[in-house]
Amino acid sequence: MRRLAFGPQVCGNVEEGSAREWLLTDGRGGYAMGTVNGLRTRRYHGLLIVAGETPATRRLALAALDPIVVLPSGASVRLATHEWADGTIAPRGHELLAGFELVDGLPRWRWRIGDVVLEREIAMVHGRPAVAVVHRLLTGGPVSLSLEALVTWRDSHGERTACGPAPAVESDESGCVVERAYRLRGPAFRTAGVWWRGVRHRAEAARGLPPQEDLWYAGSFHAELRQPGATAEVRAWAGDLDDQPPAPAQVVDAARARHRAVVRAAQPADDAQATLALSADSFIVRTAAGVDVVAGYPWFGAWSRDTMLSYEGLFLTTNRAAEGRELLISYAETLSEGMLANTADTGSVEYNTADGTLWFLHAVGRHVATTGDVDLAAELLPALLDVVDHHLTGTRYGIGADPIDGLLRQGAAGEALTWMDARVNGVPVTARTGKPVEVNALWVNGLATVIKLAWQARTGAGTAVRAHPDALTGFARRFPAPTGWLYDVVDGPAGDDATLRPNQLLAWSLPYAPLRPEPATLQAIGSALMTPLGLRSLAPGAPGYHGVHRGGPAARDTAYHSGTVWPWLTGPFVAAWHRLGVAADQTISDADDHLGEYGLGSVSETADGDAPHEATGCPFQAWSVAETLRARRL
Repeated sequence: MRRLAFGPQVCGNVEEGSAREWLLTDGRGGYAMGTVNGLRTRRYHGLLIVAGETPATRRLALAALDPIVVLPSGASVRLATHEWADGTIAPRGHELLAGFELVDGLPRWRWRIGDVVLEREIAMVHGRPAVAVVHRLLTGGPVSLSLEALVTWRDSHGERTACGPAPAVESDESGCVVERAYRLRGPAFRTAGVWWRGVRHRAEAARGLPPQEDLWYAGSFHAELRQPGATAEVRAWAGDLDDQPPAPAQVVDAARARHRAVVRAAQPADDAQATLALSADSFIVRTAAGVDVVAGYPWFGAWSRDTMLSYEGLFLTTNRAAEGRELLISYAETLSEGMLANTADTGSVEYNTADGTLWFLHAVGRHVATTGDVDLAAELLPALLDVVDHHLTGTRYGIGADPIDGLLRQGAAGEALTWMDARVNGVPVTARTGKPVEVNALWVNGLATVIKLAWQARTGAGTAVRAHPDALTGFARRFPAPTGWLYDVVDGPAGDDATLRPNQLLAWSLPYAPLRPEPATLQAIGSALMTPLGLRSLAPGAPGYHGVHRGGPAARDTAYHSGTVWPWLTGPFVAAWHRLGVAADQTISDADDHLGEYGLGSVSETADGDAPHEATGCPFQAWSVAETLRARRL
């Protein structure tokens, strides 16, 4: 894997160290997350964030475990870093960091105080909400170590303050239980019980959201580290509070071994692919309902469009087809009126995408093409034929085929049904009512996929047989624009929209793409939209272009698909060139350094359209990782 390590000049700098984030996941949708220098910049940062029945329903539990070292001289040194409501940074433990690195995907810190070097490692137990923290004396000593537990129990999207009741804490000498929801255990626990008021999250302030919360100091753990190699171990877990996880050092060893096995199974060709394969693992979860995909950390749950768009990169390029098969069967059971359920982060089930179901057809086709699993084709084919029938006759939100040209139209008042789905005050920013180019590329691809699957299953393809040539002919006739590229939408409220956007890449990059790419067109798209992190969603200079994806929710949502860079689009761009026999090695390698500058070892959701294209959105995004990984395996 790519080595990701930082010395004191990054760790000791508040801005530099807090801009780089690490992530550990538990395989259920819960996680631990923080920054290189230990500063909690988000409401989502903590050592134990517990998923509920779905990955989206998470709660923050253990916010921090602050180390205090008492040296042989008697001097007490605080190694944590916090920011307070008035902007004060105190304590300033980051200034004592000698280094941070990811070792087999696990974060490791080293503080140096003279000849004393203290190390911290963190790991999660895969398959349950549990975290292990190990502190180890590397040199110097003897020292006394205290670990102050800052706790809460709240929705991960919110705040908890001293205006309400304090968390209920039941203590004993080995630790405590908080809100009867999770347990902490470690050496020599001493009860405290006081609010730490005015903890500030600078990233939330920048996002225009409430930036402050109060944390409850539940108590502290204590250990004497008399010689190098001595450790102090703390574990925290939710679920069955009587089922104690293994010793923290064993959890660290097991997590490291598991990460190595995940990478080996993916058979990466280089360090970058190995790093991305491990990142892909963080998004694949198993809930009570079965295998699923978290769209992004720290705030997203499972979304069907993201899951199916990511499917090939997450499951097939990493040799996890068995899990993927289970997921496809599970998702097929959610089909209704020919549409795939789009599980919202609120926990509700919605059917509100024009493309999510078509991505599902694509995912099934890629699975069978890659694995030769004709049994899956036969099992799912009745459901896929039903999808085609409903799209031909019409389904929700005005989604249906136009009998005149065979193309799919979509649109309903107040809805944004394509992947460009941002809304401001309930009003879609890019509604794209009519016949969007990528939806129809997916429609043509989906029809051809169903025909191929039916042939493999030795059965009929139903209405897809006649619908495919109609859609293919209609696409070739309707979408080429006088500009030399493709219309983004045809038959929209204002007619045909020739705005230069990246959506047209799917018309050339899908397995059964409706058109063959033209080098001049791809060059024009790359010239206007390409950045080191991916393609802009709108060309600079176009009406409505926003080069910065920053500010409060309305400002960010306005810019979301109006110039903001989306790394996942690198996949279709590289695939389109690949169909012409042209390698895009430079396009792929441009993003290598990004693996160490935002979400460590991962690829961000978005970035600013304007240089220097600072990363924005989720630091860890499934389809960004999946499509970057897929592009490298073409």
